[in-house]
Amino acid sequence: MNRKLIRTTLAEVKGKSREAPLRERANGGAQRSQSGESARESARPAPAASVQVRKRTPPPPETNAEIFYYKKQIDAHTLMVIVLLDGEEIEGTIEWYDRGALKVNRKNGPNLLILKRNIKYMYKAEERVVEQTAQ
Repeated sequence: MNRKLIRTTLAEVKGKSREAPLRERANGGAQRSQSGESARESARPAPAASVQVRKRTPPPPETNAEIFYYKKQIDAHTLMVIVLLDGEEIEGTIEWYDRGALKVNRKNGPNLLILKRNIKYMYKAEERVVEQTAQ
C-alpha cells in the first residue's frame, strides 16, 4: 500500500482563511450576534492550531570553510602572516594542515609545526598595513 504524506503549504492555509469570511457573508450577510458583533468581526479565522510548524534544522557543525581556505592558500603558495596568542608573528607558506596543526615553511628560519589552538589569527602578507610616518 502506497501512502502519501499530506502537508499543507502556507499558500493553502492563507487561502482557507480568506475563504471562511466569504462563505459567511454569502450565508447570512452582516448579521449582528447577541453580543453586538457583526458577522465580519466574528468571522475572523481562529488560530491555525492544526497546522504543524516545522522546526528549523540547526546549521551543520562543520562548514568546510576553513578547509577550503587552507587548500586555496596551499595551492597558491601564498605568503601568510600567522599571529600567535602571545603576539608573535610568523611569516611563511602553509605546507599542510590537519585537524589540530599547521606546518609552515619559512624562508629565513626553520619550518614550524604550529598548533591551531595557539593561533590568534592569520592573514596574507600582501595585506599587511605598513605604518606611514606623518611628515
